Amino acid sequence: MNILFATAQPYIQQMFGGLQTSTDELASHLAGAGRGVSVLCALMGSGTLGFVGRLKMKIFSQKAACDTRLGYPVWRAWFPWEMMEWVLRQIKPDVVVILARQPVRMAMTVRRANIPILLVLQDVEFGDHGGEFNEIGEVPCVANSAFTADKYRQAFGVDPVVIPPLIDGAPLYRTETTKENITFINPHLFKGVDIALAVARRCPEIPFAFVETWPLPKSNRAELKSELAGLRNVSLLPVERDMKDLREVPHSPGSKPLGGRLRSRSMGAQYSGIPVIASDRGGLPEAVGAGGVLVDPDGPLDAWVAATQRLWRDKEYYSKLAGAAYAHSNRPALRWDVQLPLWEKAFADAIHGVPRAGENKVA
Repeated sequence: MNILFATAQPYIQQMFGGLQTSTDELASHLAGAGRGVSVLCALMGSGTLGFVGRLKMKIFSQKAACDTRLGYPVWRAWFPWEMMEWVLRQIKPDVVVILARQPVRMAMTVRRANIPILLVLQDVEFGDHGGEFNEIGEVPCVANSAFTADKYRQAFGVDPVVIPPLIDGAPLYRTETTKENITFINPHLFKGVDIALAVARRCPEIPFAFVETWPLPKSNRAELKSELAGLRNVSLLPVERDMKDLREVPHSPGSKPLGGRLRSRSMGAQYSGIPVIASDRGGLPEAVGAGGVLVDPDGPLDAWVAATQRLWRDKEYYSKLAGAAYAHSNRPALRWDVQLPLWEKAFADAIHGVPRAGENKVA
């Protein structure tokens, strides 16, 4: 089976969000199981990879630049939906797995090429579909959480299979935490950096590490650095491929993803027995389980401060949640041997039941 994962977002080496890391885990496992795997994503012009990508496309007159540093081909293009048909001709996939960001725009291009589609629903930002969702027709869907599945079921009448993000905790995340700081992943306004900054101001005795995953626009970076200038207890760290090197302890105090975009980061922390402080919103309650503290994102700041200070100061409480976090990270739903049959069935449903061009119903 030849599988193409497609997203309008940048991918690993240029962006290290939950979508990217969980897709990389899944793609690597599928490749290890003998499946052909490729990724189509957006190319950013900055950095070495952006320069090399531009050079490749110019020298070889290609519509997308390809690299294999991750162990499988990654095709990068300025506007992936415009280059989709060209990439499809290069790799001839049996099924295209459409990921978050502009999924309708991406899927409609695949439909015109008459290739089976599997939709992976990873957030509930319906305004970012790039078209009317129902235009795609009835295709199999996988959701990353029961929350996401319910939202799409209510809005569009689809019935997604729920498969949590796959994270291989042993090599990527598992480590002995030094308990030296509280780590906040992705200091972006959308991810709750305002809450994290406010908590850090209220807790000057606690060291914080803010770790970038999404590239910050210059204006946002300047604003963040200005905020951090007066906070001696906060360090801003560049993105890390190997998250275990951060030695994180309590994780993401202010994250506010809708639909659970930090789910993979939360589960990654829990693999090392690190409790998570997170918003009681979206798919996060499913991801955190008993291994952390959920806080009302619309509630008072005092609740965030209290949760942070208790985990930092109360060793017995921390130890209890650490044990629950590790247990939650080892639940069967996250095991590859449990997930593989679910993915295999989803691929088969797409391949054998895809609506052909001009049809609106599954055959």
